[in-house]
Amino acid sequence: MTKHILRLDASVRRSNSVSRDLTDQIVGRFPDAEITVRDLAGGLPLIDEAWVGANFTAPDERSDAQKEALSLSDELIAELKAADTLVIGLPIYNFGVPANLKAWIDLVARAGVTFRYTENGPEGLLSGKRAIIAFASGGTETGSSIDFASGYLRHILSFIGITDVEFVSADRMAVDAETAMKKAKEQIAALQVAA
Repeated sequence: MTKHILRLDASVRRSNSVSRDLTDQIVGRFPDAEITVRDLAGGLPLIDEAWVGANFTAPDERSDAQKEALSLSDELIAELKAADTLVIGLPIYNFGVPANLKAWIDLVARAGVTFRYTENGPEGLLSGKRAIIAFASGGTETGSSIDFASGYLRHILSFIGITDVEFVSADRMAVDAETAMKKAKEQIAALQVAA
């Protein structure tokens, strides 16, 4: 049962955003859940050489500066770990995920923290969570040959252990917005809300 939702909004539009409208509707299906909202519209810092150096330094050997370099990453990972359901607003920008969402991914995909390498290959450490993705696009059809976002996001979530991934799609809004929204609303209505 969904008790704690982490809602990520990646649209740079704070108004008139289809993906934000969809995440509103999705979250509304879980009225008793605690909601943590992480709005990515303002952007996130990109990882850099100092961040990578800190990340690959053993925790007990990190300097204060390295701990500070990882502090936002630690905060984002704590939000992710605390949630049992992740609701992501995914507007399609130039056939892929928005840069701010990619920055969030880079900050939370950390070896030894959210995944680990084993003799059998990588293993995600965040199992037992559910993700619901609100996919919104002007012309890109979900799962089509020009959709470089949904497969990537499904893969990276699986990589960190989140394999229960569902999509609500309002795709090709520029072609037929009414039909796209009708389909998305039907998908939202069909979401399982109880265990």
